[in-house]
Amino acid sequence: MPLALNHFSIRTTDLEATRIFYEGALGVTVGPRPAFPFPGLWLYNGAHDQVANAMVHLIGIDLQDPEGLKRYLGDRDLSSLQGSGAVDHIALFDTGLELKLNQLRELGIPVRERTVPVIGLHQVFMDDPNGVVIELNYPAQEKTALDAKLEAHSG
Repeated sequence: MPLALNHFSIRTTDLEATRIFYEGALGVTVGPRPAFPFPGLWLYNGAHDQVANAMVHLIGIDLQDPEGLKRYLGDRDLSSLQGSGAVDHIALFDTGLELKLNQLRELGIPVRERTVPVIGLHQVFMDDPNGVVIELNYPAQEKTALDAKLEAHSG
């Protein structure tokens, strides 16, 4: 069986802000999660009846009672949780660039964009509330079509 990304996990002291970011930026939704001995949420990309759709696992840090998390996943220095540590970014493929850019603009999420013509890819980068960089990849043709549309409207 070939390897496939199952999920990525984010440890956070601000579970609510992180949930809001991922729901808005990626369109994932809160679904079922086992009763682990620490706070958290599983965010699904698709139906909630398929655990494989639980793409983003948010790990809440209860500063008043961190023991459950420490016993289950181990302790981490809070200062190590800002940014993405040794992981530079998390990249996902998507389609619907214009809709996504409008959605992110409405949510007030700043983005950085670039196109890599040699591989036909347009990249949209953003930072989650914990400083983790998320990259969304779109077919470069979508960016070309959007630029043409914007040029036609401005001219």
